[in-house]
Amino acid sequence: MEVIVSILVQLVAGGAGGNVIGQLAKQLNLGTAGNSVVGAIGGLAGTWLAGMIPGLDGLVGAAAGAAGATGGLDLGALAGQGVTGLVGGGLLTAIAGLIKSATAKA
Repeated sequence: MEVIVSILVQLVAGGAGGNVIGQLAKQLNLGTAGNSVVGAIGGLAGTWLAGMIPGLDGLVGAAAGAAGATGGLDLGALAGQGVTGLVGGGLLTAIAGLIKSATAKA
């Protein structure tokens, strides 16, 4: 159950990050659905990548492990996953928007 909550946090935060980038930088906008889907994928990927960085691995990767040890959710780890999901979603949406803009000009 804790893993499902963790994944949902990453998906929602990534989708939010994608939509924020789409609204702030109109040339990167993929539309609401595009921003949400690409952002959600970026949220998962960003959190996964952040878990591989020494120092961040304990913050973003501890939600499931700490939940089993304490019997509840580790809100600090979920917050870390939310932040990395938000950033990852925004970054992947920006990259996809740049690619879309570059191919549209060609």
